[in-house]
Amino acid sequence: MEIIDGKALSQKVKDEVKAEVEKLTAKGLREPMLACIIIEGNSASEIYVANKQKACKACGIESVVVRLKNDVSQEDLLKQIDKLNRNKEVSGILLQLPLPKHLNEDEAINRIDRHKDVDCLTRENLGAMFSSHQTIVPCTASGIIRMLKENKIDIVGKRAVVVGRSLLVGRSVAALLMQENATVTVCHRHTQNLDKVTKEADILVVAIGNAKFITKKFIKKGAVVIDVGINRTENGICGDVDFENVKSLCKFITPVPGGVGPMTVACLMENTLILHKNYHL
Repeated sequence: MEIIDGKALSQKVKDEVKAEVEKLTAKGLREPMLACIIIEGNSASEIYVANKQKACKACGIESVVVRLKNDVSQEDLLKQIDKLNRNKEVSGILLQLPLPKHLNEDEAINRIDRHKDVDCLTRENLGAMFSSHQTIVPCTASGIIRMLKENKIDIVGKRAVVVGRSLLVGRSVAALLMQENATVTVCHRHTQNLDKVTKEADILVVAIGNAKFITKKFIKKGAVVIDVGINRTENGICGDVDFENVKSLCKFITPVPGGVGPMTVACLMENTLILHKNYHL
């Protein structure tokens, strides 16, 4: 069993981004800028945005945070997005999710200029990804593929099972795995005999938000297990996979914390740089 070190790999990605930014500024070109919109009142979102700001600083990317009150109207939120869309200094816009229930998340996401959509969540950018014509891809999905490749895990022809069907992770990583020529099954809460399906997986990606749900009965011996879950429990942070219970069966496994999470932030930096170089210089 080998543990996939997301922290070490994320540092490698951030170092690569930093080197590219330094090349731009050495030529007299401006550095990228990432703008994060956060609705106040969600402590987890505050932590995520702080981590993104820290990563921007480490990569030489300028960052700005737009803070809006918890009772902000849909109209005012859209006005803020429009303002950032018009700002030529801004390379990427990130709308920190989830939004309060009174706001229309889909409308807000799709108000972001596709050339500044650093999360790759607008319909246009998702459509480009699903048709294999992407400029960028969602950060978590990108990070997962990078982890597999960096650890020389063969994807071609392998049976991959994705548990979870969100646009941000499940369906996106399934699309990328298919582009890498894996045979992919996507499972969800209505999947019957889930353990029988997952037990056929050479590569199992789990993103369901259910602490330690995946145990030995779900895992084939020698499988590669990628745990996307981040669950806060009384005993600390854990993933959707019961790490201690299943690790002896796995050829590779990601820990939580220290696995997919750091790679998501690193790939956000990479996406910001890509958008900056492609559309904003």
